[in-house]
Amino acid sequence: MSKFETLNTEEHRQLRIKTGYSAALGDAVMFAMTFPVEFRDIQSCYPILFTKDPNTGGFFAAALLGFETEQNLFLKDDGWDAAYVPALIQRQPFLIATGGEGDDKPPMVSLDLDHPRVSHDEGEALFDSEGEPSEFLNQKIALLDKLHRGLQHGNGFIDTLLKHELLEQITLDIAFNDGSKQTLQGFYCIAEERLYQLKGDVLESLNQAGYLQPIFMAVASLSRTRDLIERRNRLRV
Repeated sequence: MSKFETLNTEEHRQLRIKTGYSAALGDAVMFAMTFPVEFRDIQSCYPILFTKDPNTGGFFAAALLGFETEQNLFLKDDGWDAAYVPALIQRQPFLIATGGEGDDKPPMVSLDLDHPRVSHDEGEALFDSEGEPSEFLNQKIALLDKLHRGLQHGNGFIDTLLKHELLEQITLDIAFNDGSKQTLQGFYCIAEERLYQLKGDVLESLNQAGYLQPIFMAVASLSRTRDLIERRNRLRV
């Protein structure tokens, strides 16, 4: 369970945040939500697929980290084994808190008090001795701002993919070196045949909206699936 509270100096001044990456810190996840402005970094390390939120039915982009629940093949004893860590992983245990529809209040930083990264005696301080945000906290706030803007842009991206029927369901049947097999279902990828049939004016509109490059980044990222399979193969050697 999560227990989010709006971050403030009075109540949270003594709290600290554990850094690094491990299963114990909540990083054993099969995939992480991502967004188009992050695709350049994501595609260099992870396959980008699309899946549905089980609560809303809405699509979102995801960086694939493993092949089964709670399997993150990038976690090692000494941390995260990739040049780039997805922003939604980096931001833990913080969240941007926004009002409801029509609420014009500015976004606020909230903190999950039940997250395993939150501590009273270990990790990075949130505030300095004067009660001002620490450099660590300011970095997280900047990251949250990037996420907030990126996810808003991502909503239009998904709507556009659906409008042009550019998502198609994908099923991966994988055989590993140890003889085991895995079927990956519930994910979607860019419909390449449909993409290459789009007319020039549509491609231009995608480019003007900042969507064309992320589409091709998502297509290119599928080659990272081979690396993910090899990571799984090494896991069982």
